[in-house]
Amino acid sequence: MTKRRYGVNCGSMQNTAPFRLDDFLPYLLSVATNVVSDAVSATYSTSHGLKTPEWRLLAVLAEDGAMTPLAIGQRTRMDKVTVSRAAMSLIERGLLRRTPNAADQRSHLLSLTPSGEALYKEVAPQALAVEARIFDGFTPEERQALCSLLMRAQKAAAPEG
Repeated sequence: MTKRRYGVNCGSMQNTAPFRLDDFLPYLLSVATNVVSDAVSATYSTSHGLKTPEWRLLAVLAEDGAMTPLAIGQRTRMDKVTVSRAAMSLIERGLLRRTPNAADQRSHLLSLTPSGEALYKEVAPQALAVEARIFDGFTPEERQALCSLLMRAQKAAAPEG
């Protein structure tokens, strides 16, 4: 078995070098995202039975208020099936409500119930504590630089339009 050398030539973007997955920035970003997401999701999955899409839906609605499933999908980059399944699960648990959308009768609005708001207020500080633990070894400048770089990469990768 070959020993992995993550990031040895990370981001070199030299088309002359042979492709190495372990040096491919999108791959490294994906792996890091999965590892960090798994650490955060451990906060709410065991204690509250929430899956990651359900937590994201709760958090978006807590921050932004009532939204259509389409708007939630656009905000979170989750596909409509994932949003729909997460919403149905949260509605069944009494954490979300679904109401008609007066602005567009073809859609509906999702919003938090008081139980959903209470759960968000309980889980959010726990998620922030995990984030603090993960990034504790980063200086404030490094955290800000990471955020800025991630936003730039997201903007550069977004489809035109």
